[in-house]
Amino acid sequence: MRSSDRKNTDMRAIKITADINKFAMGSALIELGDTKVHCTASVAFTVPRFLRHSNPAQGWLTAEYAMLPSATPTRTKRERPQVGGRSQEIQRLIGRSLRGVIDLHKCPDLTITVDCDVIQADGGTRTAAINGAYVALRMATDKLYRSGRIDSDPIHHKVAAISVGIKDGEYLCDLDYEEDSNIDLDMNVVMTDDGGILEVQGTAENRSFNKEQLAGIIDIAAASIRNIYQCQEQALANLRND
Repeated sequence: MRSSDRKNTDMRAIKITADINKFAMGSALIELGDTKVHCTASVAFTVPRFLRHSNPAQGWLTAEYAMLPSATPTRTKRERPQVGGRSQEIQRLIGRSLRGVIDLHKCPDLTITVDCDVIQADGGTRTAAINGAYVALRMATDKLYRSGRIDSDPIHHKVAAISVGIKDGEYLCDLDYEEDSNIDLDMNVVMTDDGGILEVQGTAENRSFNKEQLAGIIDIAAASIRNIYQCQEQALANLRND
């Protein structure tokens, strides 16, 4: 039995609250077990220099990720002036995941910046950040479309992510920190709602893994990710009904 009394293929409790920041174009707080991430999407009506003369015109989306000092039991130092290697890796993953579901040619001459700040960390912060960031991005693009800033909906798929590990030959879904610290294999899977895979990040800690295990991990991830889509849609529906 897992430390959280979950079955091996069960996720932790998930809750997403949309529109928690009145200044951001889109925002969400995601709670995944004891992991909590604050996500915002901000829009600037300009693009990076390398896109200024692109033909056809397109926009840009970038992401930033940070762990707040009190997010872990031992205070984490603020990453300044430079972002640490781990945070760079995670924010690039978030950016790639979101760019995989948005047509930036439908967002010409604007830059969307998604910020993901970990308020409390207990494993799975990068996957939680992707799940919350999608809701913030969806809010922002909806507002841009309704206001006439863009001509059509640029989001073509939902995106969500989950971690799956293997310990002593058993699959474990949605690892908390204690599990992640003692796992034999840890993978983060990012998928779209049509079953497409945007990213698989895997690391074997103590032993190698085979193709059958990889397929098993993706199957478990896909089943859990379907639940995340529902949570994302419910958070957005609650916002629309307010």
